[in-house]
Amino acid sequence: MIGTDFMQAGTFIHPMSVVEPGAELGQGVRVGPFCHVGPNAVIGDNVEIVSHVAIMGATTIGAGTRIFPQAALGGLPQNAKHKGGPTTLVIGANCVIREGVTMHIGTDTSRGQTIVGDNGNFLAYTHVAHDCIVGKNATFANGATLAGHCEIGDNVIIGGLTAIHQFARIGDNAFLSGCSAIPGDVIPFGIARGNLAKLRGLNIVGMKRSGLSRAEIHAARRAYRAVFDRARPIAENLAAAEIEFAASPTALKIIDFLKARDKRYFLTPDFDDGDGDADAVA
Repeated sequence: MIGTDFMQAGTFIHPMSVVEPGAELGQGVRVGPFCHVGPNAVIGDNVEIVSHVAIMGATTIGAGTRIFPQAALGGLPQNAKHKGGPTTLVIGANCVIREGVTMHIGTDTSRGQTIVGDNGNFLAYTHVAHDCIVGKNATFANGATLAGHCEIGDNVIIGGLTAIHQFARIGDNAFLSGCSAIPGDVIPFGIARGNLAKLRGLNIVGMKRSGLSRAEIHAARRAYRAVFDRARPIAENLAAAEIEFAASPTALKIIDFLKARDKRYFLTPDFDDGDGDADAVA
């Protein structure tokens, strides 16, 4: 073990681990055997680094997070445009980072920071690429993968072996089914499934769990149908829906998300296959 410039009382570092000078460790941090913590790491209070973990780069880890073997955090971005300038990875509090998870710092030609919110649950071999933003309470099942520059909202669930295209936005409370390829934006509360994925209705179970009223859920269902009505261009549908559903915060959240899309690709339902109907998701 190599001593740190700043280490709080009550912190334990296994003698078979290396913590480089300059690293900052909070109170109650536990570093198990065969770990390497780089000189620019900032580790919050009561973080547990179980064993065989590498924490590289300018990486900050929030209090109460648990990191399991073979996780590699703060590695260089897999982006040829990165020129080696100072960039960061910030991981929130009370996250669970399981075996083999990788999260990279940002690039110096883009956002420059990768951000992961509080209370995330990242199962084995998940990946958060450079310059991504992941909201609070995220769940990534085994092998879920983000390409660079993705924006993931709060309370999002991503199924196992699902991959998300670079620059895609995933709205709050969305559910992405396992083994799916997500080529573009997914609306808040949306369910996406398939290769290539399409919208398959609204995440009604998640909406109920989040405490939304029956009236709000029904308004969101009607807005979903109105926005994706193929009789008119979506821009016209959005303008009309914004007026019709002005009293529904949940419906407006979906409408505002789509209005902010600019020229981005976003997932739409396939009503023809009988599986894109919001009413089919109960």
